[in-house]
Amino acid sequence: MGERAGHHGALASSRLEAMSRPSLFFSPSQPIRSLTALFALWKGFLLAVALGAAALGPGYDTSTSLFAQRLYGSRARVPAVAAALTRWDALYYMHYVRSGYVYEQEWAFGAAMPLLVRALAAAIPSAGHQLEPLLAVVVAHASHLAAVLALYRLTAVVCGDARIAFISSALHILSPAGLFLSAPYAESPFAALSFVGCLLFALGIKNKHRAATRAAAVIGAGVVFGLATAFRSNGLSSGLLFAVGALRCLVVFARSPTWSRLLALAAPVIGGLCVALGSVIPQALAWKRYCRDSPAELEVRPWCLRTVPSIYTFVQSEYWNVGFLRYWTLNQLPLFLLASPMLAILITSGFAVLRNPESGLPFLKHKPGQDYGMFARALALSQTLVALLAITNYHVQVITRLSSGYPLWYWWVAACLVDPEKRRRAQAVAFFMILAMLETLFDQQDVPARQPWASADDGAE
Repeated sequence: MGERAGHHGALASSRLEAMSRPSLFFSPSQPIRSLTALFALWKGFLLAVALGAAALGPGYDTSTSLFAQRLYGSRARVPAVAAALTRWDALYYMHYVRSGYVYEQEWAFGAAMPLLVRALAAAIPSAGHQLEPLLAVVVAHASHLAAVLALYRLTAVVCGDARIAFISSALHILSPAGLFLSAPYAESPFAALSFVGCLLFALGIKNKHRAATRAAAVIGAGVVFGLATAFRSNGLSSGLLFAVGALRCLVVFARSPTWSRLLALAAPVIGGLCVALGSVIPQALAWKRYCRDSPAELEVRPWCLRTVPSIYTFVQSEYWNVGFLRYWTLNQLPLFLLASPMLAILITSGFAVLRNPESGLPFLKHKPGQDYGMFARALALSQTLVALLAITNYHVQVITRLSSGYPLWYWWVAACLVDPEKRRRAQAVAFFMILAMLETLFDQQDVPARQPWASADDGAE
């Protein structure tokens, strides 16, 4: 078994290394074209897998066909690709596109993705409602490609090494999230916005001595991260970037107050508030609907009476059984085992960079005025926090999807791949990535969803 794992890991790492050598599709002198070609080939393979699985039969999860009949009518014809990918949480997103939030538990899912699809559908009225899932698939693919290109640019800024930038971006294309980055989910837009936010923050560091430019970049990063949080609530973890930045600027300002240093301090504070708004605004809208404007004859929802009336934390706990150690049951052990490779990568890379950024990411720029060490540490803290929460609070299997939007572990794996002394570690990581990707392929196709609009008589709960 160990020899087989080593063989597959070596094969995966050799393929990544081969991308940096000239070929018909992959040329180091044209990285964008090369990444786009790899993206197209990989997406073609994933879509073939999805369509092939759908052609074999509906399996035991019939929620997609039932959902389409109820939402679009019995005669509606959803394109095959969209039907194959619209499963699990995607059904909630597509339900919002048509009807908004109807059921309380739907507030567990961010509104940004369905609102974007709704806006696109409104711009193409002749397309018909049954094409909304296809539009969502297009959004997912476009967002994933944007994330790839943003990660390439971000890596080039923080390290200046085209090879590392290319490998990191290629790793994101081959992300263990697999089909979840092609389906009508929030993961692809979240990753794109997360990487763009990191890029803007990094450009703020690069322009350290240009106060106005730096402030604009950092505040812009906060706005983008706030949008990312509207797609996925774990975007709140990016607030650590701004908290660390604000503390550093506060120390510098306290030692020697100047207007430029005050501006440098204000930027991460404002940016951090923008991140928080991505979560606060939906919570405020829910509070207005269920608490302030609720009819007097209806019983007040329990979460309205809490000190912090958050519908998100309530529905996660009430409907999805999310909470501290709630997932620690014997029947969930297989899911912990499936998630363990990705958890190990996130935690190992996170702690390696937290201890010593120069050792964990030796390619980072550390010259005066462009020291990205603290930036990397904040990113490491963010991804490590999410990994630990996945172990203790979340449904642990979602970490494979959540990890796709965090850049640091891609850098760490890329650094291992180009370092001969860490080659074996990189091969093991590549093998585990393949296992995780295969697991998400099977999950996306086979596991039944639970939707409130489907009754027990419909075969879904």
